[in-house]
Amino acid sequence: MSNRTGPFLWNLRQFSTLIPTSRTVRQYPLGLCRPQMAYSNWNPRNLLLNNFDNRLQAPVRCLFQNALVFKSGDDFQTKGTSSVTVLTLDRLLCPRRLSFDSKHSLISDNGLKKTSFHQEASSEDVLTKETKPTPVTSRKLSQECNSLSDVLDTFSRAPKFPSSNYFSAMWTIAKRMSNEQRRFEKQLMFNHPAFHQLCGQMMREAKIMRCDHLLFGLHAVVKLGIPQNTLLVQTLLRVVQERINECDEKCLSVLSTVLETMEPCKNVDVLRAGLRILADQQVWKIERVFTLQAMMKCIGKDAPMALKRKLEMKALRELDRFSLLNSQRMFEVLAAMGHCSVVLLDECSKMVVGNIHGCPFKILISILQSCRDLRYRNLDLFKGIADYVATTFDVWKLKQVLFLLILFENLGFRHVGLMDLFMKKIVDEAGVLNMKSIVSILHVYSSLNHFHTCQTREFLEAMAGALTGCLHQLSSENLLNAVCSLCLMNRFPLAAVNQLLQKDVISELLTSGDMERNVHKLHILAACLKLDDAPYHKAVDLALPLLPPAPLPPNAKVAEALSSLLGDGCFSKNVQLPHNYHIDFEIRMDTNRSQVLPFSDMDVVTSATDIQRLRTCIHLLSL
Repeated sequence: MSNRTGPFLWNLRQFSTLIPTSRTVRQYPLGLCRPQMAYSNWNPRNLLLNNFDNRLQAPVRCLFQNALVFKSGDDFQTKGTSSVTVLTLDRLLCPRRLSFDSKHSLISDNGLKKTSFHQEASSEDVLTKETKPTPVTSRKLSQECNSLSDVLDTFSRAPKFPSSNYFSAMWTIAKRMSNEQRRFEKQLMFNHPAFHQLCGQMMREAKIMRCDHLLFGLHAVVKLGIPQNTLLVQTLLRVVQERINECDEKCLSVLSTVLETMEPCKNVDVLRAGLRILADQQVWKIERVFTLQAMMKCIGKDAPMALKRKLEMKALRELDRFSLLNSQRMFEVLAAMGHCSVVLLDECSKMVVGNIHGCPFKILISILQSCRDLRYRNLDLFKGIADYVATTFDVWKLKQVLFLLILFENLGFRHVGLMDLFMKKIVDEAGVLNMKSIVSILHVYSSLNHFHTCQTREFLEAMAGALTGCLHQLSSENLLNAVCSLCLMNRFPLAAVNQLLQKDVISELLTSGDMERNVHKLHILAACLKLDDAPYHKAVDLALPLLPPAPLPPNAKVAEALSSLLGDGCFSKNVQLPHNYHIDFEIRMDTNRSQVLPFSDMDVVTSATDIQRLRTCIHLLSL
């Protein structure tokens, strides 16, 4: 008896070591987060031994490999919950796979174990196939569905994990639509009965889904136009805050892109601050230039200067890996960061000019706008862009060329060839201009003081005629701007001038809008009318208020230095002198210039020339 019980107790101990590794698999009604497991014709009595209740059997070598042992009963069954206990047995117990079938006995007459194998698929393989969930990806959904409602219908029929794939699929489909169709589909999406269910599922799964799924889902939610103040968006932002340390380089790139498009709020500000910390810690580990640019664009203009310089140095190190798109995008990135890196912009300008042919219009506009915001002036870059537009002038629309000319005017750059071509185009097609285009064209040509050697008169006549034709559409300010621009080019359209000089129009200009700017324009107009030889302009006498003095902003560093050296009350700021001269600071000293005098003590000062000379010296130093 002892010879039989020994091997049995050994087997029993081996089996008992497997019990703690059991796990309970809960069956969810929607099939989310856990696979649904099923096995038919299961008899636990055929698992190991027949009639293994109270009798002791012969020694049995329990050999299993990748076998799943199920047992249901009071110990493993919870009332009200459908659960199955799965015991995963160690692979090392047997080098072969056994098949459990209730129709075959595992014990022979002599007590030794015999096994029967199936050459076909075992019941375990069938079980594994049944327990594997059907994978769902955003790419597959976007290929199978044609609208946002189709994706929601698919979700309502059989929800799958993760729910972020449904949002990503809807955004992929929406990108393929026109603006009008996209607007209509979004309205259907918000009204779909499964949309709220999908939003709730997304919030519940946010903490357990992978970090990249979470961020791609947030990106799709924001792009689909779901309001930022909704519970869904704010919940996702809060979960991203908790899991921001899990972000790899790809996740940081997606997060930067999302935050760039979102309005400031508490959760967005916290995430942007966390992104700055990660950027400062991991800037030297970033491998992709696109990720670096996305983070630079996201950190904002109020980021610490040390962080901006660190990112700039990283970008300079990666210059050899810059593609054409990276160079074109760097202008916009630096403008968003509020950091003008002349060295970096110069290198990117060379690549842009060298590959200018075929550059899209949006890229050209973005580059020029960024140069304007950064106050970056590169004549080679401007000339390269203007030469390219002039060479391919016939393929550009009139509005596109005008937009480029407006940006060139903001940058103070005049390209003669391009402006001559545009002037000829205006002479031929003056009738197609609208009110805004007329005002903008007149402003650009008068500001840059451009005149064509042959067609200046025809151009001015065409513009004056177009302005007269739309007088009833012009506001008072636009009329003032257009007439002032024509007067600066020595052209005085009678109808436009007479309408502008009406009392009600002048009164409106002096009481509404940007009054200081309007007064300045009216002074220019009055001076031009006085210089004109036409007799009807001589009688014009505008009673205009005087121009207010324009004080220059004080130099903060100079004021701080003077305060530390002289003390408070020993110098004056923003001093207005006769003949409309202006100085930043004034210091009063005695005639020997040996003692600084407070402004309250005027008895010692005997010579105004010394004070004036000192004023000029300080003004030059401040400049």
